[in-house]
Amino acid sequence: MPRISGIDIPNDKKIKISLRYIYGVGPTNALAILKEAGIDPERRAKDMTEDELAKIIGIIDRSILVEGALRRNIQQNVGRLRDINSFRGNRHRRSLPTRGQRTRSNARTRKGPRKTVAGKKGVKELGK
Repeated sequence: MPRISGIDIPNDKKIKISLRYIYGVGPTNALAILKEAGIDPERRAKDMTEDELAKIIGIIDRSILVEGALRRNIQQNVGRLRDINSFRGNRHRRSLPTRGQRTRSNARTRKGPRKTVAGKKGVKELGK
């Protein structure tokens, strides 16, 4: 298995798919990297030579933020939003959707399982 940016990419998949296993490299970035390196995207990862892998690694290190550095950058951005008490920062702090989605009827993924609140006793029961 070739190792790029600390990630073992799968051997049997096409290189344009294998590069996507790296956090921060999606379909568009993968094709751009391969085009810049002059490598056919349809080739399998196991067929890559050491020189071609070195080219890919060099391009990724030089031009794209990936893995730990990208995760750290995202965490810093969210932390900054929390520190300045912005609306988005408060939504992150309370684990609610940050992009304007409704939460009254949906957002179960973000809010977690339902927390049932006990209902109030009826008025008739108190009068007896």
